[in-house]
Amino acid sequence: MADDRPLDEQVQHRTDGGVAWITLNRPEVGNAITPDQRDRVIDLLAAASSDIAVRAVVVTATGKAFCTGADLRASRPAAARPEGAPDRAVGDISRTIRDGAQRLVAAVLDCEVPVIAAVNGTAAGIGAHLALACDLVVAADTASFIEVFVRRGIVPDGGGAYLLPRLIGPHRTKELMFFGDKVPAADAERLGLVNRVVPADELEAAAAEWAARLAAGPTRALALTKWLVNRSLESDRAGAFADEAVAQELTMHTADAQEGIAAFVERRDPTYQGW
Repeated sequence: MADDRPLDEQVQHRTDGGVAWITLNRPEVGNAITPDQRDRVIDLLAAASSDIAVRAVVVTATGKAFCTGADLRASRPAAARPEGAPDRAVGDISRTIRDGAQRLVAAVLDCEVPVIAAVNGTAAGIGAHLALACDLVVAADTASFIEVFVRRGIVPDGGGAYLLPRLIGPHRTKELMFFGDKVPAADAERLGLVNRVVPADELEAAAAEWAARLAAGPTRALALTKWLVNRSLESDRAGAFADEAVAQELTMHTADAQEGIAAFVERRDPTYQGW
């Protein structure tokens, strides 16, 4: 069923106290994400990186599901093809994945401010990978995660085979991806997929608390810390040490670093501005 509402109602956005909230809002279809909604999330994450007033992001959803995957009923008009050409040429699927699910996950990983997933319900397929790409994951006790791809006879996409082994190791990853079983929030926390599980009615407050703490922090130092940790998973020791030295060089020239040092010397709490 087509959703005729404006896109800014399907994916809501607000900024409060330096925190940008991105909310998937199609509960009637489990917040399955369409190409247009996906692109709006990507654009909002890019905007958060470039907006000096935004110092943290929360991604969440309305209803009983976080995101149940890609909305396969939603598509964009196909480009015109020559007579006799197949409906799907070699390379079309790869391009769709690169420009779609992978670009969404990359937007989270590349966002220059911390991103919190507030997982209110089922996160399946690309919905699970959207959540797990975030820097911190807070889940309602009613939430669950499903590597649903094997149930459809396909391989994981949207960066799943990149993200999960780095979070829980290859054996656990294969267990989740081979069987496609639902992982309740408590088990996800035990495995290391989730930072914190809270009662469902406390989810927004818990995410807001963490987001406020991040928004009050030294934003550029947090951005570079995120960059260092993400790059360390691909680096050898020499590369990681070199990155660390460069990041510290950059950080020490920020106003927040000078404030942090001054506050330490003066034995007071620092007040960070985000630059």
